[in-house]
Amino acid sequence: MHPSISLAGGVEMPRCGLGTFKAGGTEVRGAVSAALAAGIRHIDTAAIYKNEELIAEALWDDARIPRGDVFITSKISPYQMGRKARQAAEEILQRLRVDFVDLLLIHWPGASGLKADSPRNAELRLETWRALEALKSEGRARAIGVSNFEAGHLRQLLDGAREPPAVNQIEVHPRWPQVHLRRACAEAGVAVTAYASLGCGQLLSEPAVRRAASEAGRSPAQVLLRWGLQQGCAVIPKSVRPERVREFAPAALLQGWELSAAQMGALDALAGDACKFCWDPSNIL
Repeated sequence: MHPSISLAGGVEMPRCGLGTFKAGGTEVRGAVSAALAAGIRHIDTAAIYKNEELIAEALWDDARIPRGDVFITSKISPYQMGRKARQAAEEILQRLRVDFVDLLLIHWPGASGLKADSPRNAELRLETWRALEALKSEGRARAIGVSNFEAGHLRQLLDGAREPPAVNQIEVHPRWPQVHLRRACAEAGVAVTAYASLGCGQLLSEPAVRRAASEAGRSPAQVLLRWGLQQGCAVIPKSVRPERVREFAPAALLQGWELSAAQMGALDALAGDACKFCWDPSNIL
């Protein structure tokens, strides 16, 4: 399996990254340092995580890694959509101490302060997208995309966009595989990054997962991440424990093994007991 996904415009996004939601202080600095030591070169953050400055310290002060050697994803907060989006992006760049991010996403299809059924949500999505398109044209973001967008949100955006999103970052795991949404993304040429690949830890003890881990000589986390990779997704698991972060290394996930058709089928069957562990954007107009 190739270690990266080719996005529009020739941008290569590493398939294996580190998520940093709810990670702060010395923990996030340690996690980023462990990730870099393990060969992970994709760091995912967001304005709303409030850890971009700490990630910058880990990258530029602790590791002193060259800017071109790391792929950074960040996201525009739902509190800063519309006319605030451009300033929000500039603040992201300042906190990360970079001239550009590799991937900039709209974090959520709804704007904070609006009701879910407000038609203004769609207007603000497009207005925010226009700001992202301008930032990309100026070299402030190498690629732009969305997060938590349902198929309807994606269709609406595509109708008004000058260029399509490169990525949709969504919850994907065996209990919530999002087959139809991933198909809609594929048809539109939108790559998928999966978050919550471990089901917020709830899937690690599933018998099918543990059985595949035993058969493959891998950890349950690696089995779940490999399932996502074999579905064609990039994965951004989160941990602040260095020993866990090492399990997410590209060499451990991409090289020398794969899940068999039978193992994939057993994991796919978990969708029969569907469960979404994170936020639900389906009611946002």
